[in-house]
Amino acid sequence: MRRRISLVTLVLLLAFALVFLQLNNLQVVQASKLANAPGNTSGMSRIFTEDRGPILTADGQIMAESLPIKGQTAYQRVYPAGSLYSDVTGYFSLIYGMSGLEYEMNRYLVPHVAVPQSLAQLLASPTTTDSVVTTIESKLQRTAYQALGSLKGAVIALDPRTGAILALASNPTFDPAPLASQATTTEIQAWKADLANPENPLLDRAISRAYPPGSTFKIVTTSAIFDHDPGLALISFPPVAEISLPETTHRLHNYAYEVCGGPLPETLAVSCDTAFAQLGLKLGAQNLAAEANAFGFNHVPPIDLPGAAPSTFPPVSFFSQNLPQLAFSAIGQGNVTATLLQIALVGSAIADHGVIMAPHVVDRVLSSQESVVAQYTPHVWRVATSASTAAKVAQLMVGVVRFGTAVGIQIPGVEIAAKTGTAQTTLTSNSSQLGASDNWMVAFAPVQDPKVVVAVVVPKQPGLSANPTGAEYAGPVVKAMLETALGVGGQG
Repeated sequence: MRRRISLVTLVLLLAFALVFLQLNNLQVVQASKLANAPGNTSGMSRIFTEDRGPILTADGQIMAESLPIKGQTAYQRVYPAGSLYSDVTGYFSLIYGMSGLEYEMNRYLVPHVAVPQSLAQLLASPTTTDSVVTTIESKLQRTAYQALGSLKGAVIALDPRTGAILALASNPTFDPAPLASQATTTEIQAWKADLANPENPLLDRAISRAYPPGSTFKIVTTSAIFDHDPGLALISFPPVAEISLPETTHRLHNYAYEVCGGPLPETLAVSCDTAFAQLGLKLGAQNLAAEANAFGFNHVPPIDLPGAAPSTFPPVSFFSQNLPQLAFSAIGQGNVTATLLQIALVGSAIADHGVIMAPHVVDRVLSSQESVVAQYTPHVWRVATSASTAAKVAQLMVGVVRFGTAVGIQIPGVEIAAKTGTAQTTLTSNSSQLGASDNWMVAFAPVQDPKVVVAVVVPKQPGLSANPTGAEYAGPVVKAMLETALGVGGQG
């Protein structure tokens, strides 16, 4: 008899345990997934009737929040800074869904069952929303848009030591507020207007669009020299305006047919295409492709925002019957493309002893009681090159600022390393726009203890002068960002 009672007791205990585990699974582990499942239409009907957690900058500014509507049992999603943070927060729309952090961090922002601390809490099933605290610094974000002004382009500032994104701006951008409107006509009109806008404000030019990186890619080519064939660093090239290319009658000329040459410190400082094209040919496709992949080309950076695009460098086989393309690839043209994020990470690798930390915009998630629900842990994404190579390339990039193409970003008392880039493009048959360029710059400072990397791209711009360069368009933006980040100069 006792044996039967013990057996029944054991069975009941096991059944209770299974019920407890399944209840915990449904109410805690699967709660967010079930609430937002495609077939759960009640989730859509509740979208405006329930609170939603806020998204905050690193310094406590509200990027997005939900406010109760007076006289209604409903909430309105608002974005107090307008379009300032829209490429980070994204939009939250009843009709068009979500993007940005609204999408990426939705499981924390929506009302969900709090993790129970006791059996009583489990049975009560209390709901809560969390706050998402980002790495974005409001002052740097504002500087990015102010410095861009009317220019179409993008800006990224990051901390190379952790991978934290301090500013991420894409211009022109969009206002997420109308897309969160409770009036469907307002929502639809805003969406149609954004889609019809030829400037494509919904495109995040910082992480989702790749362009020819031009001479900013010479950072990778220079690193490949030290990593694979250091003897090439000792070559001094005769000053020329153009060179012949192998296997073709075509020639490669310097930007605006300038004459340049000399040893590596000089050719990088003045961004001499003919010299670097020859260096690329001497390095060979295998070495250059290996270096590009080590720096993250042909991989999607693991940023915690949706929509990040890969940057591309052709496979070795591509060059087997096409050596001229190897020359163009060594100077960041031909079939090479890069997102602004990728170029920022190239600069970050040089700034952080050859290591690329995983980029991120989320720092932590806080509960309604301000306790930490989740905390981002900085970690390495890729080891791009050696610390020795990074140190050598950094010093060469210092020369770019001291006496090369980036002298305009000098800040008294601050040693800066930088590289400009100008990728020539053709916009239309309009003669005033022929020869327009994608203009780039990436820089970091202070060189001895880098605290910030800034990358800027201003695509397809006609020149303010006869020969527009990355220094002309991107340079002033980079300088303004460095001044703000370091608290010096005109923005300090």
